[in-house]
Order: sequence, then C-alpha cells, then structure tokens
Amino acid sequence: MTTNSPLKISKVSADELANHLTELGAVLRACVKDGASIGFVQPFSKDDSEAFFSGSVLPALRNGKRVLLVAYKDGRLVGSGQLDFDTPPNQPHRAEVRKLLVHPDFHRQGIAKALMAELEQLAAQLGRCLITLDTRTGDRAEPLYASLGYSTAGIIPGYCLDPLEDRLDSTTVMYKAL
Repeated sequence: MTTNSPLKISKVSADELANHLTELGAVLRACVKDGASIGFVQPFSKDDSEAFFSGSVLPALRNGKRVLLVAYKDGRLVGSGQLDFDTPPNQPHRAEVRKLLVHPDFHRQGIAKALMAELEQLAAQLGRCLITLDTRTGDRAEPLYASLGYSTAGIIPGYCLDPLEDRLDSTTVMYKAL
C-alpha cells in the first residue's frame, strides 16, 4: 500500500526503544526475508530480530554512541537507520551508517534517501566529517549510495553468507566526506 502521506523521521532514545521493538523487528525480518544482506540469514525469527535491537542496539543507544532513526508513513514504521559514532581516539571525525532498513512494501519511495540525509545531518552536528558504510556488492543499495555521493573504497570478496542461498557474497566499502 502506498500513499502520498508525508514521511515522518524521528530519533528513538534508549528509553523509547521498547515501544518500537515489535515494529522494528518486523521491518528487519521483512528485509531479511526479501534477501537483504544486513548480517542475518534465514531462518530468522521474531525473537531473533527483537533480540538484535534489545541486545545490540539498546546498549549502544544507552552509552550515547549511536543514534537510531525511524521512519513512519501512514502511521506505520516503514524504515530505520543507525549512525554509529563509537570510534577509536584516532577517528573522532568519522561515523558509520549501520542497518539502513526500508520495508520491501515501501521501496522506491525516497525513504532510504530521507533517512540517509538525516543521518548525514546528525553526523555533521556531531562534528563528524567522514561517513563510512558497507553494502553487498551489486545489491540495489549500492547505486543508491553512489547517487548520494558515496565513493567506493574497495570490495572485499567472500565477506559474508548470503541471507537466502548457500554462498558467500562480497561487500563494497563506501565513504563520503561531509
């Protein structure tokens, strides 16, 4: 279902995460089921998806070194993205985009671009002038990032398991100077 309602993007705090856990887990599961290479493989359960957010994202939010954004359209959580700025002392100028997710029912509506714009703005507000990310080589996200001004630093062959098939996929490491 697609409409022309405005997209609402907001930050989720550590205290608010529990209120979004079910919806975030549903988006993550839908993306993995659709073949997104975002660190998980099938079978991937509701408990697995919610455990990721409560066990990995929540501690990072609590320690103040990650930002979680959510995107709502038509009253439904349809996407999310994370900015990780927990960098070593020699990299205070850098941040990393993690787990940019858009529910497959809402692809090609500008949601990923809007989330990326917000993540870049947050990075700049935090004094970060370099953003890095990685994406499966040849995936539909790779040209999206390139269209947003990200450059390819390199490709790592055999980096991860494909989420649906028994094979290894390469990853493309990308960056953008702000």
